[in-house]
Amino acid sequence: QVQLVESGGGLVQAGDSLRLSCAASNRFNYAMGWFRQAPGKEREFAAAISSGGREAVYQPSVQGRFTISRDNTKNTVYLQMNSLEPEDTAVYYCAAARRLLNVVVTTLGEYEYWGQGTQVTVSS
Repeated sequence: QVQLVESGGGLVQAGDSLRLSCAASNRFNYAMGWFRQAPGKEREFAAAISSGGREAVYQPSVQGRFTISRDNTKNTVYLQMNSLEPEDTAVYYCAAARRLLNVVVTTLGEYEYWGQGTQVTVSS
């Protein structure tokens, strides 16, 4: 079992950048993902990365603006968010799934472990 703790959220203006971090409690051989949930909406996929870190997938609306990465020596996954838009306002959650080295998981229901979330608010 693994515990996940997100950090790095905050209030920013449109066009600004933020970097979210997700620290895992133990050995980090999981496929990881970032999801987000805006008020009144369902949780949606944002980005995911394989356990080896070589493969990544993005939701089209964040492609080119967000970058997911990981440092397995620190048991941490990151989400660098640039050119933020008010539509990016949401609670951001990281999630972990046990998968083979080069597998990317994009489906919410396939993730086994979740963090508590961190709020990102983008003002116009």
